[in-house]
Amino acid sequence: MKTDPSRRAFLAAVPPVLFLRPDEPGNKPAGLPALRAEIEGKIQESGASDAAVAYCDLKDGAELFVQGDLRFHAASTMKVPVMMEVFRQDHEKTLSLDDRIVVRNAFQSIVDGSPYALKPADDSETTLYPKVGQPETIRELVRRMITESSNLATNLLIDRVSAAKVSAFMARLGAPQIRVLRGVEDGPAFARGLNNTLNARGLATILHRLARREVVSPSASDAMLAILRGQKFREGIPAGLPADTPVAHKTGSITALYHDAGLIEPPGTPPYVLVVLTRGLKDERDAHTLVAAIARAVHRRALNARRG
Repeated sequence: MKTDPSRRAFLAAVPPVLFLRPDEPGNKPAGLPALRAEIEGKIQESGASDAAVAYCDLKDGAELFVQGDLRFHAASTMKVPVMMEVFRQDHEKTLSLDDRIVVRNAFQSIVDGSPYALKPADDSETTLYPKVGQPETIRELVRRMITESSNLATNLLIDRVSAAKVSAFMARLGAPQIRVLRGVEDGPAFARGLNNTLNARGLATILHRLARREVVSPSASDAMLAILRGQKFREGIPAGLPADTPVAHKTGSITALYHDAGLIEPPGTPPYVLVVLTRGLKDERDAHTLVAAIARAVHRRALNARRG
């Protein structure tokens, strides 16, 4: 998979840490104060107990954080870091994407080693369960983990690459805020508060690196972006954008929590990063509405920057 040379040249010219520092007073691209006020208003109107937003535009270096350092349960957004570690190990020949793993539904808690299994009824992807006992490629498991948010594929991959190595790689990418401790549905770990956590700034950091083709290698970054573009759950960020706008993203949800984070790629122009994390909306449809509304407001600002 090849990257458009003109886009790669542009991205190479953009400073790599434009938006990684905390918010600071001073000169910023026009329109951001109004955008912040609009986003904060939408959050307040939604009734969410907490929401965080990170926006970084590779067109003009605009950056905006709303509670960017507030920590959340990662839910399925942690599957992006897992994918990145899989590609890192493939690059370093620790494994191959074409290696096969025998599918199983038996895992051990990180707390005491006690066994647990996933329930298909609680998984958004169920076609992997009938394959228990059969081999499947790591490449296909990654695809299912991202595009269909397969919990079973995720746990198989975490067992293969290790959660500790995922977190270590996130730190090397400049996002130590992203902590992946365990697989999905580890009940004893959840009861003790041992959860995968992150904040909007950390997610935005790794997506910014991915946009610049700096995660593992340019070709690996291209491959990961292609997988993220295949996301099948589009009720959040994509719902707030024009239908023809490509979005490479990953959602995540558990009870009263919904996230969406990705790279928005307006045709013919550099992309921008948008992360929206929400907590406290019991009806997930209300969270979808909030995320879509924020995406719509950010996209309007991004388009104006491209016309300016």
